[in-house]
Amino acid sequence: MKREKETRTKLLASGKQEFLEKGYLQASLRSICKNAGVTTGALYFFFQDKEDLFAAIVEEPLTQLMSIMRKHYASEMEQLKSGQVEGEDFSDDMEAAAQVIHYLYSHYEEVQLLLTKAQGSRFEYCIDEFVTITQNHYRVLSDKMSEKLGQPKIEDYFIHWISHLTVDTFVHLISHEKSEEEAVKHMKLTVKYLVNGWYGMFSSK
Repeated sequence: MKREKETRTKLLASGKQEFLEKGYLQASLRSICKNAGVTTGALYFFFQDKEDLFAAIVEEPLTQLMSIMRKHYASEMEQLKSGQVEGEDFSDDMEAAAQVIHYLYSHYEEVQLLLTKAQGSRFEYCIDEFVTITQNHYRVLSDKMSEKLGQPKIEDYFIHWISHLTVDTFVHLISHEKSEEEAVKHMKLTVKYLVNGWYGMFSSK
């Protein structure tokens, strides 16, 4: 059992390095096995194929990120139901953003695989999944706010655009800033900008 665990750990480490260097499409299972010091048969004992190995590296971080996002969105809906539709307190949004940033940087290599090395795998369009989740939330949230505040419904085109803007903010940070501390610093002003812009959409002025 211990030897099997060690072999699997070696394969995951070797696979991660191979995927980071060559990307999913160009990665070689033979090279992964060679660098891990195991046979190809050993790899197939643990993983069905290359995509299964890739999934074993990136799927858990991806699932956790989606969970963090959904929990924050659920919290926003609860706040709206309780009558909180506007204000200048960005603490909840910043806390959620900082949580996402911390998770991104705690799984930096896995996130880089998802963002830049997943072409050809079923994870290739994971960013679109985040945009879709965000868009569905913003659609419901904006409709309820428009109704509460007596303002016109926000068009679907604009909801889609701000959903991309929100997701792309995190993508840009993790793609260009290697320091979590600096990323959080940049995000503070960005959150203020995004939240003010959001509430500004429902202003009658």
